[in-house]
Amino acid sequence: MTISITDVVLRDAHQSLFATRLRLDDMLPIAAALDDVGYGSLECWGGATFDACIRFLGEDPWLRLRELKKAMPKTPLQMLLRGQNLLGYRHYADDVVERFVERAVKNGMDVFRVFDAMNDPRNMKAALQAVRSHGAHAQGTLSYTTSPAHTLQTWLDLTEQLLETGVDS
Repeated sequence: MTISITDVVLRDAHQSLFATRLRLDDMLPIAAALDDVGYGSLECWGGATFDACIRFLGEDPWLRLRELKKAMPKTPLQMLLRGQNLLGYRHYADDVVERFVERAVKNGMDVFRVFDAMNDPRNMKAALQAVRSHGAHAQGTLSYTTSPAHTLQTWLDLTEQLLETGVDS
């Protein structure tokens, strides 16, 4: 088994610390150094970044993806995808999910960390299948919590459902 590290500095770090306000021009100067580290992947897209690019930064999120891929050709780029919600806050039709994933892969995305806020594998299925059908890496993701309703068996059952759907990790 190979263990690799995913860096999230270009997505979650500034999403959590700076309200997702890091501009592409702020990222590009450090991209070559990040590319040389040898990360298993570098999460740089998804979550709130797509919305923040458009709404607050006046940037094209697709251009951001292409430029980061160009600047970091050795490192697989990774994104956080909200399953059937994609990067929004409502469910989208399966064909929209499939087309979005297809465009993301074409623009440079390699690894999709797919989750659903309710941990419902049905809401991850279309996205995971689309990722795999376009030759990218599909990570099935569970949002862990502790509560009387969340037993070890709950997590084992959810994991089994994700494995049955088809995930790469």
